Amino acid sequence: MTSTVNDSVPAQRRHAATASRPASSLAARAYAVQQAFTRLPGEVHTLREIADAAGLDRATTHRILQTGVADADGVFEQVGRGLYRLGTATARAGVQAMAHTPNPASTHHYLERLNRATGGLALLYVLSPLGGARRLCTDYVLGDMDPADVGMTAEDVVSVSRSLRTGASGRVILAHLPQSIQEQVLAEEVPATAGPGVIRDNDALAASLAEIRQLGFGVGRQECMAGWDSVAAPVLWRDSIMGAVLMLKPSGEMPADLRPLIYHTLKTAEDISRLTATPLSAVV
Repeated sequence: MTSTVNDSVPAQRRHAATASRPASSLAARAYAVQQAFTRLPGEVHTLREIADAAGLDRATTHRILQTGVADADGVFEQVGRGLYRLGTATARAGVQAMAHTPNPASTHHYLERLNRATGGLALLYVLSPLGGARRLCTDYVLGDMDPADVGMTAEDVVSVSRSLRTGASGRVILAHLPQSIQEQVLAEEVPATAGPGVIRDNDALAASLAEIRQLGFGVGRQECMAGWDSVAAPVLWRDSIMGAVLMLKPSGEMPADLRPLIYHTLKTAEDISRLTATPLSAVV
């Protein structure tokens, strides 16, 4: 009797494992369809485009899309015959996830450390999708430096440009975004307020993005404002870009050897990035 029961357990487990495979496979296909939208340029896509990007046949892709459209939360939206885009549920999931990333209270002292180590302005930018891909300054440390001495106000420091086309921080963020979003940003006009060092040629700008990905940081020479140079490094959540740390100094005060400034900027960005991977239980 005991032998019969024990012999049946592996069979039951095998049956349970076999039964779970179709669901797991379906989940993988649904995820592939959702991720296809992030790889395609633009907002609205045809069934054929989505299926090709997901690596699935059109019938399977159509079933997944229609299930997502019918979902009450709106995973996908159908905006025309055979035309789809990501739905509001995807946006809500992104907001929910980002709500648990580090807040200024936990990152400000890193900016203070950067300011002390370099003598430059230390700023934290985050990626903001509102109104297109933009960067937004959420925190900064000016230290003893007075931007008014070189014709700037504190407001200029954080609001001179939100475009990802300009400045070391903008290009660092842009370098880590999907190709589809890069193409959208490269199609934008260069901001009228950009500095004399802004990269206007799209081929040169694309080349600078590849260099940033290779080096892990970016250097700006009067890109956003005349008279100001910068060093920036990415703030990452695993391999996803969240923002950038920016170290900003008057051009005349930038040393010939940028390695110390690059080191401290990278260290700050790495420390803030590490906070995004810290389990909530470890910080409460």
